[in-house]
Amino acid sequence: MDNIALIESFGDFKDEKGISKIDLMAIIEDSLKTLLRKRFDSDDHFDVIVNPDKGDFQIFLNKTIVEDEMSEDDDLEIEISEAKKIDPTFEVGEDFTMEIPVAQLGRRNILTLKQILATKLQEHNNAMLYEQFRDKIGEIVVGEIHHIRHKHVILLDDEGNEFILPKENQIPSDFFKKGENIRAIVETVDFKGSKPQIIISRTAPKFLEKLLELEIPEIQDGTIILKKVVRIPGEKAKIAVDAYDDRIDPVGACVGVKGSRIHGVVRELRNENIDVIQWSKNPEILVKRALGNVTVNKIDINEEQNYALVYTPVEEISKVIGKQGQNIRLASWLSGYEIDVYRESSEDDDVELREFNDDIEQWILDEFKKVGLTTAKSVLDKETESLLNMVDLEEETIEDVKRILREEFED
Repeated sequence: MDNIALIESFGDFKDEKGISKIDLMAIIEDSLKTLLRKRFDSDDHFDVIVNPDKGDFQIFLNKTIVEDEMSEDDDLEIEISEAKKIDPTFEVGEDFTMEIPVAQLGRRNILTLKQILATKLQEHNNAMLYEQFRDKIGEIVVGEIHHIRHKHVILLDDEGNEFILPKENQIPSDFFKKGENIRAIVETVDFKGSKPQIIISRTAPKFLEKLLELEIPEIQDGTIILKKVVRIPGEKAKIAVDAYDDRIDPVGACVGVKGSRIHGVVRELRNENIDVIQWSKNPEILVKRALGNVTVNKIDINEEQNYALVYTPVEEISKVIGKQGQNIRLASWLSGYEIDVYRESSEDDDVELREFNDDIEQWILDEFKKVGLTTAKSVLDKETESLLNMVDLEEETIEDVKRILREEFED
């Protein structure tokens, strides 16, 4: 046949791309019809039969039989005398079907057909790739570092699929070498032009969730529930876990003996510090656990405003806030409450009133001294009404003094 080269190319496409027979038939047929529309302006009068197993195809043109010398379009009509040469039983008005040899299409059209086929196969593969990875959003993939660029890293998986890891999706301490295999989650899949672009991430909380599922069987089988995961990539993360069975210690199961289970996750995240806490429906308990191993004397919860005021000793303030505010920020994200801290002063934190002589007139300080009030805390601990009965001062003056003293403790 004249279409041997095309038959071979169809076979190559089928073998290399792994396309199903049904899809291959549809693509070849669509490509042939596209060519016919280019060549004859329409494919309405053509039938295309494709055999994907052999890579073979046939093109049939359907004409209408007309009276001699009445044909207005030789591509669509055939005169009765010509039709009878093929079959004497033909009559005017009947359909006449003839096969169009590939050679009749011409060499240029055959080359065009192969280009059309290649384009449609690529479109098919792009659509399949898009569907495949759209279903994997939020799942872990493994890729080999192929190119390292300033704003992103390009990876390839075992099937040659390309992943893009933008700079902002990399852990700050990530350092990659060409040929290295790394893990990340699929974040987005979108078309860039005609080709799908698969964006992956190592900074998303979902990446930490999936790593925990891989390392801890109880999370994977649902015995332990991951309630919430928050993180500052490369620095610190907090996860809240719970268990259906009260006999199970979800925190211990996640951490493992001497941190054995969590260690693999920490290593993957470039030594990101991970706190594991047990979830609680009680907001006060949840906030306290979210803050970690710190002393908390009292917590006031405002449910309407999702606000929590935590009272803690002065010496615990730095631990509550954490490095660059990381601990309190993560605790707020984990608990769902905006957390603020109020430091509670001890007696050792009290200040002598004489230390305020730059801000408070001496005669006022003397009035407090007469009644034994010599420290800032001794004044602040008393109600204004009580002070009015103790010192010969106006209410406005007393309130001004208390404001100055309070500002000192808040600072």
